[in-house]
Amino acid sequence: MYRDSSASALKNESLYPTSMLDMIDYAYHIESRDGIDNVSDIDGEAKTEDIEVRMDLTDDLLHMVFSFLNHMDLCRAALVCKQWRVASTHEDFWKCLNFENRNISIEQFEDMCRRYPKAAEVNITGASAIHLLVMKAVSLLRYLETLTLGKGQLGDTFFYALSECNLLKSLNVTDATLGNGIQEIPINHDRLRHLQLIKCRVMRISVRCPQLETLSLKRSNMAQAQLSCPLLRDLDIGSCHKLSDAAIRSAAISCPLLESLDMSNCSCVSDETLREIALTCANLHVLNASYCPNISLESVRLPMLTVLKLDNCEGITSASMAAISHSYMLEVLELDNCSLLTSVSLDLPRLQNIRLVHCRKFADLNLRTLMLSSIMVSNCGALHRINITSNSLQKLALQKQESLTTLALQCQSLQEVDLTACESLTDSICEVFNDGGGCPLLKSLVLDNCESLTTVRFCSTSLVSLSLSECRGITTLDLTCPNLQQVCLDGCDHLEKAHFCPVGLGSLNLGICPKLSELTIEAPKMVLLELKGCGVLAEASINCPLLTSLDASFCSRLRDDCLSATATSCPLIESLILMSCPSVGSDGLYSLCWLPHLTMLDLSYTFLTNLVPVFESCLHLKVLKLQACKYLTDSSLEPLYMHGALPSLRELDLSYGPFSQSAIEELLSCCTHLTHVSLNGCINMHDLNWGFPGDISLSSSASCVNEVSESNNSLELPELPNRLLQNLNCVGCPNIRKVFIPLLARCYHLSSLNLSLSNNLKEVDIACSNLCLLNLSNCCSLETLRLECPKLTSLFLQSCNITEEALEAAVSRCMTLETLDVRYCPQISSVSMGRLRAACPSLKRIFSSLSPP
Repeated sequence: MYRDSSASALKNESLYPTSMLDMIDYAYHIESRDGIDNVSDIDGEAKTEDIEVRMDLTDDLLHMVFSFLNHMDLCRAALVCKQWRVASTHEDFWKCLNFENRNISIEQFEDMCRRYPKAAEVNITGASAIHLLVMKAVSLLRYLETLTLGKGQLGDTFFYALSECNLLKSLNVTDATLGNGIQEIPINHDRLRHLQLIKCRVMRISVRCPQLETLSLKRSNMAQAQLSCPLLRDLDIGSCHKLSDAAIRSAAISCPLLESLDMSNCSCVSDETLREIALTCANLHVLNASYCPNISLESVRLPMLTVLKLDNCEGITSASMAAISHSYMLEVLELDNCSLLTSVSLDLPRLQNIRLVHCRKFADLNLRTLMLSSIMVSNCGALHRINITSNSLQKLALQKQESLTTLALQCQSLQEVDLTACESLTDSICEVFNDGGGCPLLKSLVLDNCESLTTVRFCSTSLVSLSLSECRGITTLDLTCPNLQQVCLDGCDHLEKAHFCPVGLGSLNLGICPKLSELTIEAPKMVLLELKGCGVLAEASINCPLLTSLDASFCSRLRDDCLSATATSCPLIESLILMSCPSVGSDGLYSLCWLPHLTMLDLSYTFLTNLVPVFESCLHLKVLKLQACKYLTDSSLEPLYMHGALPSLRELDLSYGPFSQSAIEELLSCCTHLTHVSLNGCINMHDLNWGFPGDISLSSSASCVNEVSESNNSLELPELPNRLLQNLNCVGCPNIRKVFIPLLARCYHLSSLNLSLSNNLKEVDIACSNLCLLNLSNCCSLETLRLECPKLTSLFLQSCNITEEALEAAVSRCMTLETLDVRYCPQISSVSMGRLRAACPSLKRIFSSLSPP
């Protein structure tokens, strides 16, 4: 285990390191102490400790590792051991001395400069007394290349001494007062390449740097800037509000090699100055003249420009486009907030990016530029015509252009178009995006909230996605788009005629089109079709050979001939929902024989009088829903329990049906293969008594059998098949008074029983080995509850009148019960909770409307 002598000494030293500078001083304090110890024969123990904590790393490896550390981490590393202390002070790690916003004293700074005389970069921005500090740097650091300072005052002597830094290449001064603010400040240096005087306070400045390449005077308040920089390429005088037009002109034309000029927010700049600059600076590529209200570019020719920014220039009008059109090398053009601009017509072969935002009078855009790749047009309320020719544009977004009526595109690479809320667009827009319309590669088109569209017809082999959300004016939709995979029609509630021939859709939802009356679909890939709510749909031709699910709920006018044609052309349908389709009759149901894979059929709320067509045509049916089929009779169910019809049937819903008690009893007794049965709201159902398997109506016989079986084990009952029933729902059956399901009923798979809202139910006696959930909520007449359900986990008795004793006795036989709901049970008091938990220790949750005692 290593011991850190320096760390141990740290506790006893008065110089405790609390910052980077303190750590540096502390490290050197320890080094000085160790230097004394090394020449002393007395302190051999200290040398032993240093040897003991020396890490087994070569100096070269340690040097490489330390090269990834910042100064603060190097100072911490110096406290580990002598080897690390020596390695951390190597001059390679201290070529950049950064004391930005640090309270460093002159003595500390001078000490650092003497320790690392080969430092090439110094930053003392925000330090106190920056003038004294920088004078130390100039005098002590002969290899200085980059100097950054600011937030203070720099005296004249600094600028005169600057020439002593022979290797200086970059000088950055920010938010500082230069000199006394009155006299001219000279900056003379033979090797300086980059100079920044940002947000500086000075009256006049003179820059004579023959090697200078970039100069920024941004946001400084000088009134005069005299430049002698023949190699200057980048000049930024943005927001120099006190510079006159003549001063700007003089500064710019003195730099004949200028390539980039930023004069934004220089409100006095004139066209004359721009003309002089254009004549002198033949290589000017980038010009930012934003917020210059006096320029109009009249007679200005800048042929080599690649970037031109004219944001918020009040003088820029449509006439200015003549000057811009001569900049044939232009790649980027910004014209945001040019309030007098009414039209833009440009033919620039290299233009790639254009911006037109908040141009309130802008009405006409005409661009012919083959390399255009990005266009931003936004909040131009008067814009009504756009004509774009480009071979590079891939995405076009023109959202909320309320006045746009004409759009012409010749864009060979365009793939995405968003015209959301372009309320004035008419049906003619479809021609732009059809095959042959100028956008051969278009994949995605968004026309949401285009309320003027009425008849939409697209014929495109490239279109993949189409959105017409909230286009409430559309009445006719005709799509011939074989590769269309997604279409959104939300809010198209006035659509009357729709034709999809052909399309590549995998699914389609037309249920949100309640006025749809005519439909044609040819979709070879479609698997799911939803027509739910198309109440006036009378004619439908559906040719989808891969369709597996069709929901035609509430299609009240859907006739047998339409159903027959659909069954013939869509042979793979597995799920068919015809709920509330009163026009469907026997002929239509017989045609279902063409659907050999049909497993789910919903005929709820129809006017069927018999089920023979279903039994003869749907031989493999697994789910049959017949809710509220009030014209069916008991004889309709006879083929199920007498002749074994639909042998694969597993789920049957007869809720709110007119069937008698005897028919229901026969069905439950004989159809033992059913797993899910719903009898909700069956008013003719009186009791659920399965006292004797094979004849559930003989409750007295069931009691006798129970007594005999208990007294004489030799009596053998006939072997009957086990019931596969798993879920039984008898919600809201007002005439049920008794439910008796003993073990002899062989309901070994029953796991959920719902008898809620059965107001007259008084007695419940259930013995089911796998029952997990029992719902008796709102059975307000319940008096007797006997349970032999070892796996019951949830029991709901909300608003039941059961007594505390009966409930305690019932739950005591349910050893795995976890959830009990006794809210609004008038005979269950808050004191009962403890007794219930004692009777059934497995209880985890008891829901009660009573406050605890």
